[in-house]
This record gives sequence, C-alpha cells and structure tokens, in this order.
Amino acid sequence: MRKKRRPAPLLTEQTQQLTFTRRALVVGGLQGAVGLLLAGRMGYIAIAENERSQLQAEENRVHLRLIPPRRGWIVDRNGLPIAQNRSNFRIDLLPDRVDDEEQLLAQLAPLLQLTPDEIERVRTDLARAGSQPVQVKELPGDRYDQYAAVVLRQQELPGVSPLRGFSRQYPEGAAVGHLIGYVGTPNREEFLAANRNPLFVTPGFKIGKEGLEKTMEATLEGRPGAARVEMTARGRIVRELETLDDTPGQPVRTTIDVGLQAYAARRLGDESGACVVIDCRSGDILCLASMPAYDPNAFADGISRNEWDFLAEDERKPLLNKALNGLYPPGSTFKPTVAMALLRAGVDPDERVSCGGGYTLGNRTFRCLGRHGPMNMHQAIARSCNTYFYSMGRRIGIDALAPVCREMGFGTRFDLPVVSQHYGTVPDAGWKLRRFEQQWGQADTLNTSIGQGYVSVNPLQLAISAARIASGRDLQPRLLLSDQPPGPALPYNDEAFAAVRGGMWEVVNGAGTAVRSRLPFPDIQMAGKTGTAQVRRITGSQRGQSGEWKYRDHGLFIFFAPTDNPTYAGAVVIEHGLGGARAAAPVAKDVMTYLFNKDLAMQALLSLEQSWGGTIAERTERRAQAWAASRAAAARNAG
Repeated sequence: MRKKRRPAPLLTEQTQQLTFTRRALVVGGLQGAVGLLLAGRMGYIAIAENERSQLQAEENRVHLRLIPPRRGWIVDRNGLPIAQNRSNFRIDLLPDRVDDEEQLLAQLAPLLQLTPDEIERVRTDLARAGSQPVQVKELPGDRYDQYAAVVLRQQELPGVSPLRGFSRQYPEGAAVGHLIGYVGTPNREEFLAANRNPLFVTPGFKIGKEGLEKTMEATLEGRPGAARVEMTARGRIVRELETLDDTPGQPVRTTIDVGLQAYAARRLGDESGACVVIDCRSGDILCLASMPAYDPNAFADGISRNEWDFLAEDERKPLLNKALNGLYPPGSTFKPTVAMALLRAGVDPDERVSCGGGYTLGNRTFRCLGRHGPMNMHQAIARSCNTYFYSMGRRIGIDALAPVCREMGFGTRFDLPVVSQHYGTVPDAGWKLRRFEQQWGQADTLNTSIGQGYVSVNPLQLAISAARIASGRDLQPRLLLSDQPPGPALPYNDEAFAAVRGGMWEVVNGAGTAVRSRLPFPDIQMAGKTGTAQVRRITGSQRGQSGEWKYRDHGLFIFFAPTDNPTYAGAVVIEHGLGGARAAAPVAKDVMTYLFNKDLAMQALLSLEQSWGGTIAERTERRAQAWAASRAAAARNAG
C-alpha cells in the first residue's frame, strides 16, 4: 500500500521573518567577530608593534650608504705624484632596479655622449654583474654639465645612480703603466675572497689590479666613510641626513725618479723594449720603464673590448712588463760577468788569446765577430771578442762560471713589491740533466760564455749586474724608499774590478763598439757593454740583421756613469733592434744625459718626437685608429 505524502508546511510571512532574523544574526555575528579581530590586530600593531613599524618605515625611507675611501697617493723619491686622486662624477646602473636595459641606454647615450664601444661594454658588464653596480661612465670634474643632465632626469631613468667621488689619475700615463699598474672594480671572485665585504659592491669602490696598485693594496686602501640618505621608492636620493667622512689610505713613497721614468719611456719611442736605471750607492731603482705600455688612466675609467683587443693583438706586447718579465739571451752584455768569473778562477787578465775569427771544438767552429788577433781581457771586452771568451770559458768550465753569474744577479728573483718577475736561466750541468735528461757538453759552455745557448735574463738583472760591477757591492734592488744600507762588498780585489771596468770604459770612450754613444760632457764618461742576441738559429747568410721584425736580433746595452765614481748603472734592451750599438746604446746615452743635464736631454728628445710624429699618446691614438679601420675593412670583406 502506497504511503501518503506529508503535506508541505505553509510559507507564511511570520515564518519568512523568523528565517531572515536567524540568518541576520549569524552574519552579523560573523561580521562582528571579524571586526573585533581586525580592531584587535590594528590595536596590537599600533601599540605593541609601534616601535618596530616606525623602524621599518625609517629603513624604507633612509638608507645607509658606504662612501668608498680615497686611495693613498703613490709618489716618487722627491714626493712628486705618480698616482693621485681627482674629484669626479660617475654614473652607475643598479641592475636590480633597471626595467628596460635598451631603453635606458638609449636615453643615457646622448646625455653622456656614449660611444658604441662604451655601450657594448655596459651591456656586457650588465650581463655578468649580478646585483653589483655597473659603471656607465666616469666623468672628470670639469664635466659637471653631463652629470647635472642625468641628475635632472633621474626620475625618468630607473636604476641610474649618479655619484660624486674620486677617481685615480696617473699624470704620466703609459710611461708608468707597467710600474704602477691600475685600479678597477672588484669582480665576483675578489668579492668572495673578501668574505663578501659590502664595500666591494659599493659604487665607485676600486682595488688595485696590477703593479704597485695591487701589491701595496693594504697600504693604499683607506677606511670607508658612511652617509645616511633619504631616498624615494625608485632609489633616487632626496637628501643626505648625516655623513661620516672616509679616511684616505697611506701614501707609498717609491725610489723612482718620475721625471727620469717618463723621459726613458718617451725616449724608447716606438721601439719594443725596456730601460732600467739603478743608483749604485743604494740599489734604488730610479727607472723601470717598459714600452710600449697601456695607459692606466684608460683602465681606471673602464676599457672597451676593442681597446683590449688592440693591446692584446699588438706584436710588440704592450701588456707585458718587459723590464721584469721579458727574457732574452744577454749576448755580449754577459761578457763582463764572465770576465769576473775568469778572475775568480785565477785567470790572468793580461794573458792573451789569439783570435783568428773563431774557435774550433772538434769538427765544429764557433765564430767570432771578426779576426781580432791577440786579445787580453780588457781588449776582449772592448772589442767583444767571442774567441777570447770561448777559450777562457772552456778552460774554467761551467761549474766555475755559473755561481759567479748568479752572484752578479742573474737567475735571481729579487724581493720587490711586484706582481711577478721571471728570473730566467743560468744553466749548468745539473740544470740540463733535470730539464732535458742530457749531459752537459763543452759546446754548452762555449755558448754560455758569450751569453747565448740556454742563458736567459731580464733587463732588471742586466742592470743589477752593471750596478754590482760598478759599485763592487752586492746591491739589492729596491722600489720602496728606505734607510736600508747597501749590500756588503763582493769578494774581489780592486784589480779585478779595474780590469773589467777598464774594458767597459773603452767600449764607449776608446776603440770599442759604442763609441758613438759617448756622453756630451768633457768631464763625465760612461762605461758600457753592447750586446746582440739571436732570436733564432743562424742558417746560411741569415744573421738576424734583416727580414721580418720578429726574426731580427735583439739589441742590448749595460752601462754605468761616471766611470771614475759610479753613481748610476743600468740596462737597455731593444727587442729586434738589430744590435746594441745601433739601438740600445743611444737610448742609454740620452737617459744618462738627462741625469746630468735635463735641458740638453729634453732638447734631443723633442727633436726625436717630432720626427716620430708626436707624443706617446698621439702616436698610440693613430695606431689605434689605423687598427680599428683595418679591422672594420676586414669585417666588411668577410661579410
């Protein structure tokens, strides 16, 4: 039987009102609870967390900004600046605040007169910067107009940070490039090595990257300052509230004579080489010039890829410090040192060796530069007779020769504040066995006796050998000025030094190989020794005096002056200069002239620079333009 349905309740006005009332009460209760909750939270924030909220607001409005410290100056022995600071303006980009990189660069380009190379450099730096600021341009103090143009438009340039500060300046430019080095923005590896020091990501902060700027970093780097600044939400500085000044770094006083350094660099002209001058009384390095060189001012401001490629592709290697890291066979400049070894071994300096144009060992003939006839030590040095040194070198042997060469400074790494130095090779029997697993032969001794074969030295070592022969002391070179006394006397009597110095005197002032490089003073004379070093094996009639530049012989010269009371000694090396008398000795003559008569030396230099086509900077700029034009032409042809 089907169950009867229960009839639905009647929907009356009373039941509807009752249902609405219940629902209103529920909703109202919920709203009230939420309101109470919000009111309670607002009260808690307003009262209990009032101080914390104020601090957060202050942090959003006020920022603490580090002020990079000014670096200490690097000065010469007379207090003249080699590296100094100048006030400047700089425009940086903060990568995490840049919205549209290309649009921003397009806006900045006309304001800062950015070149295509500079724009490309900024793009590259932004791609690898992470959160670190990227320098767009560093402006000298007289370009306030460009700085002001950016500041006025900063609201339209999100991520742009214009700053006032200091930059590094090198008054002598490329002349001190390899000596001083340069500064630059720390990279990621340096930031991590400094335990993520926030100063390393502060806009405008730079560290030493090369040369004395790098090795003396601890002295040159000062203590940063700080500023509390009010900023907008987009990073624009409204005003500075409070400032704590930075503490500049300490100055570094070097032994360099910056006038001499600049003169030597200029006098090297367009040659590839080095000039080193040492004070014979103390071991102070007065000049350590290597050319060609980079301009450290360009590196301090940021160098473009094209500028880097121009330097890196130059066959004369402007990025290499030839004074310390260039290694060359010393050639005949080694002979005064070999002569000291002969005297130590008991050879009589008056004993004669007959030169018939060469020396025969077995079925091989080692050639001399001429047929000199009977030669004693004095004459052999003056006339650069290979036969004399072949004969005497073979007599005493490499075991007597090598220790004296090291005693004179060859094969030695000196305690200097430099990034690197190559100490070359003074070979002996043990060295050859370790290096080539071969026995030492008599032919090796003959080659070593005239500065060829396995022997390699750097220009600083050549200068030290000249200074030790001139002074008779174990001089130690130094780059930082100090009161340290000169080294002890070398174990030779006065007669031994007189024999070698006398031969070096005749090289320049008698019937020697550098008579055209006498000093232009009647009462001051220079002693020296020329050298010509092969860069490849001689075959047939080819003797390195012609052909491609890179295959030509090197020219070397060591010297000291005055001969009666040695004060200065040094060395000049001209890569592929064809010979010491032709290329190196004239440079040494003018450098020594500068030390005794600046006006006379400058007169000669200005005449030479006029014939070369201008100053170092002017000639470098022309070469860079020619290189860029050639590269562009090659790219068009390839396309």
